[in-house]
Amino acid sequence: MTHLPPPKAGARNPSYLVSGSNGAVASEEQRCSDIGIDILRENGTAVDAAIATALCVGVVNSFSSGIGGGGFMVIRPPSLLHSHTKVYSNNLRCTAPISIDFRETAPSLARPDMFTADARPDDPEWDPNRASKVGGLSVAVPGELRGFEAAYQACGGGVTWERIFRPAAELAREFKVGKELHRRLNARWSGTNEGPTISEWIKDDDAFSEVFMRGGKKGKRSEFLQEGDTVRREAYAWTLDKLGREGASAFYEGEIADAIVRAARTTGGILTHDDMKAYRAVVRPAEVATYRGRKYYTGSYPSGGPILQHLLNVLEGYDTFAEEGKTGLGVHRFVEALKFAFAARTNVGDPPFINNDAKLAEIPTRKYADAVRANITDDRTHKLSYYNPQFDILEDHGTTHLSVIDQWGGAVSLTTTVNLIFGSRVMDTKTGIILNDEMDDFSTPGLPDAFGLRPSPFNYPEGGKRPLSSTSPLIMDHPSSSEVYLALGGSGGSRIFGAVAQTLLNLDWGYDLANAVEQPRVHHQLLPAYVSIESTFRPDLVEALQSRGHNTTLFDINLGIAEVQACMRDENGRFFATSDSRKNG
Repeated sequence: MTHLPPPKAGARNPSYLVSGSNGAVASEEQRCSDIGIDILRENGTAVDAAIATALCVGVVNSFSSGIGGGGFMVIRPPSLLHSHTKVYSNNLRCTAPISIDFRETAPSLARPDMFTADARPDDPEWDPNRASKVGGLSVAVPGELRGFEAAYQACGGGVTWERIFRPAAELAREFKVGKELHRRLNARWSGTNEGPTISEWIKDDDAFSEVFMRGGKKGKRSEFLQEGDTVRREAYAWTLDKLGREGASAFYEGEIADAIVRAARTTGGILTHDDMKAYRAVVRPAEVATYRGRKYYTGSYPSGGPILQHLLNVLEGYDTFAEEGKTGLGVHRFVEALKFAFAARTNVGDPPFINNDAKLAEIPTRKYADAVRANITDDRTHKLSYYNPQFDILEDHGTTHLSVIDQWGGAVSLTTTVNLIFGSRVMDTKTGIILNDEMDDFSTPGLPDAFGLRPSPFNYPEGGKRPLSSTSPLIMDHPSSSEVYLALGGSGGSRIFGAVAQTLLNLDWGYDLANAVEQPRVHHQLLPAYVSIESTFRPDLVEALQSRGHNTTLFDINLGIAEVQACMRDENGRFFATSDSRKNG
């Protein structure tokens, strides 16, 4: 976790709470939410709308997502089937909540030591830290299309597959730069108007500069696109059109797969055609738990779902936590619970590849939460060793999240990513696809860090393995009925499950949906040893943390470090959607 620029003077980004009677879509981009709503109006299911919305975000905010990446989603079918919902009643697969793991996988040639300092002793220019983030070696097998295919087969089909792809393809041909893309292209490392931009590398990359710099194909390309400028991703539009006509298999075999493999390998990668053909999304029953009398559904390992479940179990054990509201003691308890959650996370990896089943099963149990809660002291925080982390703390990155509830009560919570900004920085020119750098989410064998913790062997790269993720999509039911209440999730790497938990706490404390998302948040991931606090957090609560021994640092809430997208259906059947202003939603 890097130190963030200090708070700036000025107002927060505007936020919105949208209501309706026939469903809701919340994403980080209004154009994309509108596309999802259009699908719902045509009797599309929540899955249909979620896929269309995600494809759109991959077009207009390609720095964080796209079909070159992957992720996780949770799907909840309606509890009550109406006579005209043939798409649900005729689909025997769509009968219970499921989770879909479409996380990218390591290529078959991946090995644990591939990013160590001595992996290439004969190469004087070898930079393992860069190689895991930039270039073809950082590319894992993309999973997004297989994930969307599995979701559509399970609970989609209110509209055709081609109809779902059409709006994103049309948008890719020509769209305007939005606030968030403008910010990612033009932001500077200094946090001021001086110095190099964080996207300076684009100037030296023909594929990216042709799309994201003024001048396009024939211009000088000396200036990044600004808000309101026109973007043309014609190759990407061609790809989306083809996938809409031919289905997901056209991504994993044939000319698109050829182009992806070529792009990865010509930039130093190890991706093969067999890797592409072998990729499968993993469909499982959703993890089911309860929080304050409300049943909820989330994903399995290697997602952050079980860690979120553990965190909520710890918090629920404080009998008066919700009734007392946001107090200094309550915030301290939350931070301590979060630190223990990150310590538990050091034991986690992709289950088929690790021998730690007992611990993986223990983490989301009430018994484990009770033991953790007993070690939280109300008057002070503690040194690192008190939380008993087994290995170094891995930080993951990026992502976009969207939530959908349809008119019948079907719901989707979907998080997807290409990892760091613009992923591996590899764009295939034939297809326009920006490839992920998900290999950076694996741990690398090496020496212990300054705290004596070594990298986790549970998360070393291996062929076919999926890296650890903080992604925590969640769907929650009403306590008094079997109807859906909330579809919720976040983006922002390691901050995701803490942001989701704090949104639920804010709802407990009486905030409406928009304010629950907009309230300032805290974050502590055990290492570094400080509480990262958004700039509008109440001063008395900051002082309460400091008085208990916490090191604190403030940063600008408008930076968009972690964001939440949420949809709600109240007991009267009204729908609400809100998109986090931190990402100009």
